[in-house]
Amino acid sequence: MKGRYKLLIITILFTLFSGELFAQWQGFKGSGGWGMNSPFNRMFDPNKIETIYGVVEKIDTTSPHKMMSNGVYLDLKTDKGIIRVILGPVWYIERLDFVIELGDKLEVKGSPVMINGVQSMIAAEIKNGKDLLILRDIHGIPVWSRSGGRNMK
Repeated sequence: MKGRYKLLIITILFTLFSGELFAQWQGFKGSGGWGMNSPFNRMFDPNKIETIYGVVEKIDTTSPHKMMSNGVYLDLKTDKGIIRVILGPVWYIERLDFVIELGDKLEVKGSPVMINGVQSMIAAEIKNGKDLLILRDIHGIPVWSRSGGRNMK
C-alpha cells in the first residue's frame, strides 16, 4: 500500500513539474532558437536592409538571444566603428565551404539591430571577393529553415 502512495505522489509531482522542466525546449523546435518564427529571427526587418563594408577583426560564437544555441558572429571594422555581424547557427555555418578569415574585406547586407547594447547586423548576404554567401532571402527567412535550398553563388 505504501508503495502505491509513493508511486502516486511521484506521478503527481512529475505531472505538475514536467511542464516547467521542459518549457524551455518549446522555443527550439529543432532549430536551437534560430528558426523562422523565433524571437531572434523576428528582429530581422526586411524593410531596413543596409549594406556595410569592413574588415574582419574577430570571429567567434555566442548565443545572441535567450534560449538559443550558439551562433557565429564577426566583428567588422567599418567607417562607422565596429559592427557585430550575426551569421547564423554554428550547426549550419560550420558545414559551409565559405571561408572568412581575420583581415578579410567583406560586403555585408543585413538588418541592423541592437543586441545586448551592441550595434549589430543580422546578415542576409556576405560577399568576400567574388564569393557570395546567402543566409536569408529577401523576406528574412533563413536558408537553414528551408529544405533543399542552395546558399552559395
